[in-house]
Amino acid sequence: MASDPIQAREPLSESALAQLFTEARTHNGWLDREVPDELLRRAVELAEWGPTSANSLPARIVFVRSDRAKARLAPALSPGNLEKTLAAPATAIIAHDVKFYEHLPRLYPATDAKSWFTGNDALIRATAFRNGSLQGAYLVLALRALGLDAGPMSGFDNAKVDAEFFPQGTVKSNFLVNIGYGDPAKLYPRGPRFAFEEIASIA
Repeated sequence: MASDPIQAREPLSESALAQLFTEARTHNGWLDREVPDELLRRAVELAEWGPTSANSLPARIVFVRSDRAKARLAPALSPGNLEKTLAAPATAIIAHDVKFYEHLPRLYPATDAKSWFTGNDALIRATAFRNGSLQGAYLVLALRALGLDAGPMSGFDNAKVDAEFFPQGTVKSNFLVNIGYGDPAKLYPRGPRFAFEEIASIA
């Protein structure tokens, strides 16, 4: 009898968990090392496998890389984020499409999921934001899994970013992720974390 593939799974190694979580850092400085387009593409492809409501996949991502694109992004950045963002090899604008439900006949053909959202603006906004945020987090983990470092952040003018990069009005920016190979010399001391009992319980 063939073994159950779910039962056969093993936990990731400690080194893999360290790369994804315990030793991974939010980077503020970057080594002078280019990030290949292929890695960015692979990270998106991996992130898309993370779960979203009704397979809605509302995230939309723009990787800002060229000097011209950085010049377009710069006016929207807060002063504290300007230098490190312009120095990053790439910056991902994590956004979400509020018209995501138009794609549900293709993405979730098992039922008429589009009808759940049509005309329900509150549900559309909540679903797009929640699941787009999830996909942005999946992208950070995918980048780390591929050997890259990430610096997710807010600290920018969403309205300016939307006007510049999403003028059609149906895609809304959420947060930014600076991407590259982090410079450990520019890391801040690591902040503490809560103990399990402070934030979680098992009912």
